[in-house]
Amino acid sequence: MNIFENALEFVRQGREFSVLSKYSPTGIIKGISGRKEAVRGGFSSFGDEGAELSEYYALKPRLIVFGGGHIALPLTSIGAMCGFEVAVYDDRPAFANAKRFPYAAKTLCDSFDNVANHIALSDRDYVVIVTRGHRNDQDCLRYVLAQGVEPFYCGMIGSKRRVAIVLNQLRDEGYPADRIEKINSPIGLDIGAVTPEEIAVAIVGQLIEYRRRDDRRGHYHGNFQFAPEEIERLAESDGAALLTVVRTDGSTPREEGARMIIFSDGSTFGTIGGGCSEADAARQARQVLDTERGWGVYAVDMTDDADEDGMVCGGSMKVLIERI
Repeated sequence: MNIFENALEFVRQGREFSVLSKYSPTGIIKGISGRKEAVRGGFSSFGDEGAELSEYYALKPRLIVFGGGHIALPLTSIGAMCGFEVAVYDDRPAFANAKRFPYAAKTLCDSFDNVANHIALSDRDYVVIVTRGHRNDQDCLRYVLAQGVEPFYCGMIGSKRRVAIVLNQLRDEGYPADRIEKINSPIGLDIGAVTPEEIAVAIVGQLIEYRRRDDRRGHYHGNFQFAPEEIERLAESDGAALLTVVRTDGSTPREEGARMIIFSDGSTFGTIGGGCSEADAARQARQVLDTERGWGVYAVDMTDDADEDGMVCGGSMKVLIERI
């Protein structure tokens, strides 16, 4: 079993893990770790002595949207496009169905005081409350505050008066004050949003701000993060070259952590930016695969191409090429 077949088993079990790679003049050593403290992505170079790369895999963050009204529509589509697994909950069948929310992984319909029967909250969840009334808001917040785990993010829409009524009622009921204080309201980034679409952008912007934050719970691991499809392709490959962007400078078409797989039959999966630069890196990969150590770091400078072709991207990046 190769390292990526092992990683695929972790994926199927719904477990987080890291792939830890050490590159030396004599070759490559890879290991896999499921320890929480080990899953922090990053690349380190030691010149002629070699390099190290840590890449991690985790389940998609889940966005739970309570309320299926006019703000929920753009919120679910934008949230899904930004990498969230979306679940929508509403008490009205006409507002909680897969046809209305094609981008949601799950739509649930029941009264708001029955939420606990349908959703098990985790500390990786992002909760957004956009129901049609403060009574429903209270039911949703009671559910969130009563759980033994605290969601990564919780926000509630509403006017200052409506929010104050809801939160004061929950304080009077004895819910933890420190948990109540962490509820984001007003919700979203302050961008002057007015329309439902603009409000959805403001909310998702705040979700991304939280997701990218380097916080004490260790949920942020940079861009060196595997997607399930990449793990599956690498596990099934019979010889391949893996190209990973490990450094960027200036404006580049892809960020650190972007990957491209070149299989032995010449087919590819993924991209590190396309164009002549990607083609040059692919040619370099064939040379690297013929070396005894089976890896190398290739510098890609797009400045000349950008000047010539009028492209916006004109920075440089370093690509780690390795034999799988």
